[in-house]
Amino acid sequence: MNSFYFLCQQTMIFFVPLMVVALGELFSERSGVLNIALEGIMVFGGFWGILFVSKFQASMPVWLCLAAAILISMAMGMLLSLLHAFASINLKADQTISSTALNTFSTAFCIFFARVVQEVEQVSFKNTFRIDKIPLLGDIPVIGPMLFQNAYITTYLGVAILLISSYVLYKTRFGLRLRSCGENPQAADSVGIDVYRMRYTGVLLSGALGGLGGLIYIIPSTTMFNSTVAGYGFLALTVLVFGQWKPSRIFFAALFFGLTKTIAAAYSGIPFLLGLGIPDTIYKMLPYIATLLVLTITSSRSPGPAAAGVPYDKGAR
Repeated sequence: MNSFYFLCQQTMIFFVPLMVVALGELFSERSGVLNIALEGIMVFGGFWGILFVSKFQASMPVWLCLAAAILISMAMGMLLSLLHAFASINLKADQTISSTALNTFSTAFCIFFARVVQEVEQVSFKNTFRIDKIPLLGDIPVIGPMLFQNAYITTYLGVAILLISSYVLYKTRFGLRLRSCGENPQAADSVGIDVYRMRYTGVLLSGALGGLGGLIYIIPSTTMFNSTVAGYGFLALTVLVFGQWKPSRIFFAALFFGLTKTIAAAYSGIPFLLGLGIPDTIYKMLPYIATLLVLTITSSRSPGPAAAGVPYDKGAR
């Protein structure tokens, strides 16, 4: 039973950043802008948040330090995504090329800046953010050890973002306008919706959630950040496609891939998996094999927003 609890706790750690980043991309693509710079945004936002933690955690209360790091990561993610928004919306640049440029720039810049500031590229910090047990909730049989012990506040923040995103996209006027800009921007413009502003908003939201996702990934997984998030930004794109651009399905898609990542990273702590005698390389390949299989099976049956990736020209009809 302890192995089962361990598996659940580790899966929570891995699936939440995937879900948050995929939800960020959902806002961008629903507005009509393809943003595959998620990997770079995660690195960039996570870097600044962790750098802040590294420098100030000794002189600040734990939760105030974490709250400030969250805001910084979101702000820096938005800043980087603003470059993509300007290139894609105003300059009508190829959105894939713009995103690729940001992915390349982000990692290189973070390594360079870390070396300038502290002479080494790794940013180290003390992980003081884990919650051993939430009072009352942690004592609930079965559910308590699964969800409310050895957890992080960022995990519950991710669940809150899922609920808010679902409500905003499908229950508000803003969500309706955003989705209309990703399906038929000309029709949206004809009824007075500012397509450019809605697309900027979608991209900036994807940047904020991408930066936050980077921080959520880093905090529980390491105490030595090396300006990499192990391909999580690209895996989040797979989660989005598998989830068919719907928040509820994105939740289950992220849970599935989070489980595969957990098995790949922590199989040695699960006696059942360790006893199967499967080579460790197979376990480590599992998330990527699952990605290929899922995309092969579902990509043709998962049509995204009709105008995603297509620059909007106000004069075209």
